[in-house]
Amino acid sequence: MLQGLTRKKPIAAALANGDHGLSRSLSGLDLTLLGIGAIIGAGIFVLTGVAAATKAGPALSLSFVVGAFACAFAALVYAEFASTVPLSGSAYTYTYVTLGELPAWIIGWDLILEYALACATVAIGWSGYFLRLLDGLGIHLPAALTQGPWQGGYINLPAFAVMLLISGLLALGVRQTSLANGLIVVLKLAVIGIFLYAAVPHVQPANWEPFMPFGWQGVMGGAGLIFFAYIGFDAVSTAAEEARNPQRDMPIGIIASLLLCTVIYIAVTVVLTGIAPYTSLNVSDPIAFALSQVGEHFAAAATAVGAVAGLTSVLLVMMYGQTRVFYAMSRDGLLPAVFSEVHPRFRTPARTTLATGLVIAIAAALLPIHEVASLVNVGTLAAFIMVSLAVLYLRRAQPDLQRPFRTPFMPWVPILAIVSCGYLIASLEAITLWRFVIWMLIGLVLYFAYARRRSALQAA
Repeated sequence: MLQGLTRKKPIAAALANGDHGLSRSLSGLDLTLLGIGAIIGAGIFVLTGVAAATKAGPALSLSFVVGAFACAFAALVYAEFASTVPLSGSAYTYTYVTLGELPAWIIGWDLILEYALACATVAIGWSGYFLRLLDGLGIHLPAALTQGPWQGGYINLPAFAVMLLISGLLALGVRQTSLANGLIVVLKLAVIGIFLYAAVPHVQPANWEPFMPFGWQGVMGGAGLIFFAYIGFDAVSTAAEEARNPQRDMPIGIIASLLLCTVIYIAVTVVLTGIAPYTSLNVSDPIAFALSQVGEHFAAAATAVGAVAGLTSVLLVMMYGQTRVFYAMSRDGLLPAVFSEVHPRFRTPARTTLATGLVIAIAAALLPIHEVASLVNVGTLAAFIMVSLAVLYLRRAQPDLQRPFRTPFMPWVPILAIVSCGYLIASLEAITLWRFVIWMLIGLVLYFAYARRRSALQAA
């Protein structure tokens, strides 16, 4: 029985069996834009305010640096795996070919939670900004159609509708999704440029004092909260089977998107806390709010548009990652075969995409998902730790394996990834960790009741 739990999918067999009809249409630039599309979103437009006001103060820029370092170590590990095992499934697939089936199931179950909650949470945030834009145009939807039952309404209709639209676009084809994401990325980068241009003249150095009002503990608490902002590069690795040249393009997309977004986050945070007292930023739209406070009303309106665009691209990439994890686990027999069916015309898992989008849309429309949004962070950090352990194991078990990209400074980079991600997990609230444990226990029950007996390796 133990042998069955630790059985591994051979890398050579996985690569030989990897072409199941998905369209290879993404370049290194497409993958970089995919990462930027996922990374720049809720983190910069929403979480910067609450993190500055309640956790780190002006030292939030240091929180982003801490989060970036943890992600940088993990990104180098992901880049090695993505070039060596260029298959759908991200951390799930990397774990399957190294540590075995049960660890792979655990991390796959973890990723399902991560992407689903990320999509639902961002959809609710998107709804809030979209309603703010409608209010500015004099259009007011009834509260019963914009708030879930937990808020006294019936349904959050904008959140429901945007998830259906996103899933429909993804079902049509990855190339169409990539083009839409690229246009949105250009728009929101332009909006960030407008913010910096309008805000820099209003910076008051006095607003940066005291720089660390909550001490180093506040900086780390801020890093744990805003880590949500960085999870997008993980979604890039799920696109490996749709990259034109994954051995070259996957490392480019993962590392370039992380570096570019880190620079943008730090610049925005420094300027934001320089134009408004950090205590005033605990609002849902901190960037637009701060610009309004200094009289830059046009730039504030443009920022609201950018926030809607930014959150839309996050939904695109997170929903994309969700369906590709389902696809990979289904192809291995751990989930029903319907999840890996590819549409003959669109060459996407269209049925899975639409069904998953509907479930997430209902959750976003009815449930207070934001209360458990921290589960996204703990799930991502757990995945990073598992992949770092896997690359250490694979370096020892198969030292001669062809690796187009090699993680530098082995074994220190994956060790630092494990330590830094573990430290960030420890900074999260206990209730978040308990919810995560409960989700994992449910996953173990499903594995032993269903997945283990239907695994493709069991049949072999």
